[in-house]
Order: sequence, then C-alpha cells, then structure tokens
Amino acid sequence: MNPRKMKQMMKQMGIDVSELDAEEVVIRTADEELVFSDVQVTRMDAQGQETYQVVGEPEVREAGGGGGTAGAVEAGDEAEGGDEGDAIPEDDVELVATRAGASKADAREALEAEDGDLAAAIARLE
Repeated sequence: MNPRKMKQMMKQMGIDVSELDAEEVVIRTADEELVFSDVQVTRMDAQGQETYQVVGEPEVREAGGGGGTAGAVEAGDEAEGGDEGDAIPEDDVELVATRAGASKADAREALEAEDGDLAAAIARLE
C-alpha cells in the first residue's frame, strides 16, 4: 500500500504517527539490558494511548548487580575511601565519555560528582 494513503487512513481513524529522533534506547529486565544504539523509534497515538515501536539490533548486556545506576549510587555512598572507582559501572563511564566527548577520567569524575546520575554527568561535561 502507498505510504501516503496509509497515513491518510490512519489519520481518519484517529491514529497519529510520528518518528522520534532517538539516539539510544535501553530496555532493562531483571537479567539483562537490551541497548539499541542505531535505532528507529515510532510513536503512535491512538485514542489517547501512546505506543512506541523500536526497530534496531540490540546489544545484549548482563544486568549489573540488581539495580543498575541506583545500586551504584548506594555503593558509592557507602564507599568513603579509595573504592569510589568501583562504585561507578564502567559501562556508565564509557557512555558518559562518549556522549559528552570527554575522557573516561573526566566522565568518571563527573559521575562521582553527580552521584551516578548519567544525564547530570553528561550535562556537567558539555
């Protein structure tokens, strides 16, 4: 079917479709994380219900100790000495360094300053 005609039909049925300019999508389960880096995300709004469709090939990672970043923050609060480097997951450091265009050392420092908050660490470095 013609994509333009399909869009018209969906609009007549009250379905609004839009593409999101997503850079990355992460789906966390109890056992693993699915990380979509090169991703296409479509949002459909039908009768007030939003549905997201994610298209791409995920990188599968094992879950990092039951809690991800929140667990890392708690561990960081408990570690008061030289163990702080172990409190921030290496995946988080790499993500912040890549997103902010900074060195891993600067990324780790920003994550520690922001108590493991990825978005705040990236904003601090930009």
